[in-house]
Amino acid sequence: MPLPLLPRIDRTYVHANKSGALQPIRTERALIRDEDFDFTVRWVSSLALKDAGRVSAALRRDPDHNPFLPPEEDLNVGPVGKHHLAVLNKYPVIERHLLIVTRTFESQTMPLSLADFVALARVTTELGGLGFYNGGAEAGASQRHKHLQWVPATTPASSNFNRITARLPAVGPGEAIFDAKLPWRHRFMRLRPAPPGSDSAALNGAALHQAFQAACAALGIAADRDPMPPYNMLTGSGWLVVVPRSREQHQGISVNALGFAGSLFVRRPEQIDVVRRIGPLHLLASVGFPA
Repeated sequence: MPLPLLPRIDRTYVHANKSGALQPIRTERALIRDEDFDFTVRWVSSLALKDAGRVSAALRRDPDHNPFLPPEEDLNVGPVGKHHLAVLNKYPVIERHLLIVTRTFESQTMPLSLADFVALARVTTELGGLGFYNGGAEAGASQRHKHLQWVPATTPASSNFNRITARLPAVGPGEAIFDAKLPWRHRFMRLRPAPPGSDSAALNGAALHQAFQAACAALGIAADRDPMPPYNMLTGSGWLVVVPRSREQHQGISVNALGFAGSLFVRRPEQIDVVRRIGPLHLLASVGFPA
């Protein structure tokens, strides 16, 4: 019987930190309020300038290198079902940032499958938190090998996502929701959690898969298209959202899925002023499509 996931993550984290396999990026952060939304903007700490090299390594796109086949042993948390491995992010900005990686190569632009969502649900059913996906380079993915991602519920991104979804109408599963206060194309889907039991992760994974397909259909996207057009997917607190993407960055500010949960990252402190000048909502609308 394998250990529960959280002890496995923490044991791997401690070991990888000691061995040097884990290379955290230390950041400072500022809060920016836009309309009635709160955004957290992180940047590499001025007290840890050596981390700038880690940022470059984390964002490097090298088509000839696949860090997940196989993953670095010290970062490997272990199996998440038959088809996926849980792997620590080598360059985390957030502690316990987990990557859910396919055991064999699949492209990040391939459709998300039922098996992908069941693997993600094995994490979220046990640990809560926020799951997300960057569907291709234009959506913020830095690796070609398919990987979903997870961050704990204690992170600002997860908290902000909860605040965004708390204001959505109480609809039943299967009905796509558009929030008129968000100025980019998107669709939210409510999730009905499975009752506790041995197969709850599998049932939650199936619900995620169905919600993803319904959100894509509402947006006019074929959820089985290969390759998929660029998009972000986020799920947490009983909801799933899909956001089509038009580009990876605007005015030098890169955006991945966490941006749509109110968590942005910039490489240099002066870019915070760029985010303030543009406004986070306009920034996100500029890398998506107008609502």
